[in-house]
Amino acid sequence: MTARDFDVRRLDVPAFAKAAAQREGAWPLQGFRRLRDLLAPTPTPTPTPTAAEGEPPPEVHWSLRGEERPARAGQPPQVWLYLAADAVLPLICQRCLQPLQQPLALQRQFQFVPGEDAAAKLDGEVEHEVLPLTHDLDVHALLEDELLLDLPLVPRHEVCPQPLPVAADAAEPQDAHPFAALAALRRPQS
Repeated sequence: MTARDFDVRRLDVPAFAKAAAQREGAWPLQGFRRLRDLLAPTPTPTPTPTAAEGEPPPEVHWSLRGEERPARAGQPPQVWLYLAADAVLPLICQRCLQPLQQPLALQRQFQFVPGEDAAAKLDGEVEHEVLPLTHDLDVHALLEDELLLDLPLVPRHEVCPQPLPVAADAAEPQDAHPFAALAALRRPQS
Protein backbone atom coordinates (compact mmCIF):
# COMPACT_ATOMS: atom_id res chain seq x y z
CA MET A 1 0.00 0.00 0.00
CA THR A 2 1.16 3.51 -0.71
CA ALA A 3 0.63 6.40 1.69
CA ARG A 4 -2.19 7.68 -0.53
CA ASP A 5 -4.09 4.41 -0.07
CA PHE A 6 -4.57 5.15 3.64
CA ASP A 7 -7.72 7.06 4.61
CA VAL A 8 -6.78 9.26 7.58
CA ARG A 9 -10.42 9.49 8.63
CA ARG A 10 -10.46 5.67 9.09
CA LEU A 11 -6.78 4.79 9.42
CA ASP A 12 -5.71 1.17 9.67
CA VAL A 13 -3.00 1.91 12.25
CA PRO A 14 -1.14 -1.46 12.12
CA ALA A 15 -0.97 -1.42 8.30
CA PHE A 16 0.09 2.26 8.26
CA ALA A 17 2.90 1.54 10.74
CA LYS A 18 4.00 -1.64 8.95
CA ALA A 19 4.28 0.30 5.68
CA ALA A 20 6.20 3.10 7.47
CA ALA A 21 3.78 5.37 5.65
CA GLN A 22 3.59 9.14 5.88
CA ARG A 23 0.76 11.56 5.19
CA GLU A 24 0.45 15.32 5.48
CA GLY A 25 -2.11 17.94 4.69
CA ALA A 26 -4.13 20.88 5.92
CA TRP A 27 -7.66 20.98 7.27
CA PRO A 28 -9.75 24.16 7.63
CA LEU A 29 -9.93 25.33 11.22
CA GLN A 30 -13.71 25.66 10.89
CA GLY A 31 -13.90 21.89 10.31
CA PHE A 32 -12.96 21.18 13.95
CA ARG A 33 -16.40 21.49 15.57
CA ARG A 34 -15.39 21.34 19.25
CA LEU A 35 -12.39 23.61 18.77
CA ARG A 36 -14.39 26.08 16.67
CA ASP A 37 -16.77 26.67 19.61
CA LEU A 38 -13.85 28.04 21.68
CA LEU A 39 -12.47 30.41 19.05
CA ALA A 40 -13.08 34.13 18.73
CA PRO A 41 -15.68 35.01 16.14
CA THR A 42 -14.06 36.08 12.91
CA PRO A 43 -15.73 38.91 11.02
CA THR A 44 -16.90 38.14 7.51
CA PRO A 45 -14.82 40.26 5.15
CA THR A 46 -16.77 42.58 2.87
CA PRO A 47 -15.53 42.51 -0.71
CA THR A 48 -14.20 45.78 -2.04
CA PRO A 49 -13.50 46.47 -5.69
CA THR A 50 -9.87 47.41 -4.98
CA ALA A 51 -9.14 44.54 -2.60
CA ALA A 52 -7.31 41.51 -3.91
CA GLU A 53 -8.36 38.02 -2.98
CA GLY A 54 -9.09 37.82 0.75
CA GLU A 55 -6.91 35.91 3.15
CA PRO A 56 -7.38 32.16 2.98
CA PRO A 57 -9.36 30.68 5.85
CA PRO A 58 -7.21 29.55 8.78
CA GLU A 59 -5.96 25.99 8.51
CA VAL A 60 -4.34 23.36 10.67
CA HIS A 61 -1.27 21.92 8.91
CA TRP A 62 -0.43 18.38 9.98
CA SER A 63 1.85 15.47 9.23
CA LEU A 64 1.59 11.84 10.28
CA ARG A 65 4.18 9.07 10.19
CA GLY A 66 3.85 5.41 11.12
CA GLU A 67 6.56 3.14 12.45
CA GLU A 68 6.85 -0.46 13.50
CA ARG A 69 9.55 -1.12 16.12
CA PRO A 70 10.97 -4.54 16.95
CA ALA A 71 9.89 -5.92 20.32
CA ARG A 72 11.29 -8.56 22.66
CA ALA A 73 11.51 -12.13 21.40
CA GLY A 74 8.10 -13.68 21.02
CA GLN A 75 6.29 -10.33 21.18
CA PRO A 76 4.59 -8.66 18.22
CA PRO A 77 6.31 -5.50 16.91
CA GLN A 78 5.41 -2.20 18.57
CA VAL A 79 3.14 0.10 16.58
CA TRP A 80 3.85 3.86 16.71
CA LEU A 81 2.37 6.98 15.14
CA TYR A 82 4.01 10.41 15.14
CA LEU A 83 1.71 13.40 14.73
CA ALA A 84 2.87 16.98 14.21
CA ALA A 85 0.64 20.01 13.63
CA ASP A 86 0.71 23.77 13.66
CA ALA A 87 -1.97 26.44 13.47
CA VAL A 88 -2.71 30.00 14.48
CA LEU A 89 -5.94 30.16 16.48
CA PRO A 90 -8.05 33.30 16.88
CA LEU A 91 -8.83 33.60 20.59
CA ILE A 92 -9.93 36.37 22.95
CA CYS A 93 -7.40 37.81 25.40
CA GLN A 94 -8.83 37.34 28.89
CA ARG A 95 -7.10 40.47 30.14
CA CYS A 96 -8.13 43.11 27.57
CA LEU A 97 -10.91 41.16 25.77
CA GLN A 98 -9.37 41.96 22.38
CA PRO A 99 -8.63 39.42 19.61
CA LEU A 100 -5.47 37.39 20.01
CA GLN A 101 -3.71 35.22 17.43
CA GLN A 102 -2.39 32.20 19.36
CA PRO A 103 0.17 30.05 17.54
CA LEU A 104 0.11 26.37 18.44
CA ALA A 105 2.65 23.76 17.42
CA LEU A 106 2.46 20.22 18.67
CA GLN A 107 4.40 17.02 18.25
CA ARG A 108 3.03 13.82 19.71
CA GLN A 109 4.05 10.21 19.64
CA PHE A 110 1.52 7.47 20.22
CA GLN A 111 2.21 3.85 21.01
CA PHE A 112 -0.63 1.48 20.15
CA VAL A 113 -1.14 -1.65 22.24
CA PRO A 114 -3.76 -4.42 22.07
CA GLY A 115 -6.79 -3.52 24.18
CA GLU A 116 -7.97 -0.84 26.58
CA ASP A 117 -6.59 -2.63 29.67
CA ALA A 118 -3.06 -2.84 28.26
CA ALA A 119 -3.25 0.83 27.23
CA ALA A 120 -4.41 1.94 30.68
CA LYS A 121 -1.72 -0.11 32.42
CA LEU A 122 1.14 1.09 30.23
CA ASP A 123 -0.08 4.70 30.15
CA GLY A 124 0.75 5.15 33.84
CA GLU A 125 4.30 3.85 33.32
CA VAL A 126 5.50 5.86 30.31
CA GLU A 127 5.64 9.53 29.29
CA HIS A 128 4.31 9.17 25.74
CA GLU A 129 0.67 8.64 24.81
CA VAL A 130 -0.64 5.06 24.75
CA LEU A 131 -3.80 4.12 22.85
CA PRO A 132 -5.58 0.85 22.11
CA LEU A 133 -4.77 -0.58 18.70
CA THR A 134 -7.41 0.16 16.07
CA HIS A 135 -8.05 -0.40 12.39
CA ASP A 136 -10.19 2.72 11.96
CA LEU A 137 -8.55 5.68 13.74
CA ASP A 138 -9.97 9.10 12.88
CA VAL A 139 -6.81 11.23 12.72
CA HIS A 140 -8.95 14.38 12.39
CA ALA A 141 -10.64 13.69 15.75
CA LEU A 142 -7.30 12.74 17.35
CA LEU A 143 -5.76 15.99 16.11
CA GLU A 144 -8.70 18.01 17.45
CA ASP A 145 -8.27 16.36 20.87
CA GLU A 146 -4.57 17.26 20.91
CA LEU A 147 -5.23 20.88 19.84
CA LEU A 148 -7.82 21.24 22.61
CA LEU A 149 -5.30 19.94 25.14
CA ASP A 150 -2.72 22.47 23.90
CA LEU A 151 -4.98 25.53 24.24
CA PRO A 152 -3.82 27.94 26.93
CA LEU A 153 -6.01 27.89 30.04
CA VAL A 154 -6.16 31.68 30.06
CA PRO A 155 -5.28 33.13 26.67
CA ARG A 156 -3.79 36.61 26.87
CA HIS A 157 -1.37 38.92 25.13
CA GLU A 158 2.10 39.28 26.59
CA VAL A 159 1.50 43.02 26.31
CA CYS A 160 -2.06 44.08 25.51
CA PRO A 161 -2.33 46.34 22.44
CA GLN A 162 -4.46 48.93 24.28
CA PRO A 163 -4.21 50.17 27.86
CA LEU A 164 -6.60 48.41 30.18
CA PRO A 165 -9.58 50.51 31.31
CA VAL A 166 -9.54 51.57 34.94
CA ALA A 167 -12.73 50.91 36.89
CA ALA A 168 -14.49 54.07 38.12
CA ASP A 169 -14.41 53.01 41.80
CA ALA A 170 -10.68 52.21 41.56
CA ALA A 171 -9.94 55.82 40.61
CA GLU A 172 -11.61 57.21 43.77
CA PRO A 173 -9.44 57.57 46.89
CA GLN A 174 -9.90 54.83 49.46
CA ASP A 175 -10.86 55.54 53.06
CA ALA A 176 -7.94 55.50 55.46
CA HIS A 177 -9.34 52.45 57.20
CA PRO A 178 -11.31 49.62 55.57
CA PHE A 179 -13.92 49.63 58.35
CA ALA A 180 -14.43 53.42 58.45
CA ALA A 181 -17.93 53.09 56.99
CA LEU A 182 -18.88 50.58 59.71
CA ALA A 183 -17.53 52.86 62.44
CA ALA A 184 -19.75 55.66 61.13
CA LEU A 185 -22.80 53.41 61.55
CA ARG A 186 -21.94 52.72 65.21
CA ARG A 187 -21.88 56.39 66.16
CA PRO A 188 -25.04 57.54 67.93
CA GLN A 189 -27.41 59.62 65.80
CA SER A 190 -28.11 63.09 67.26
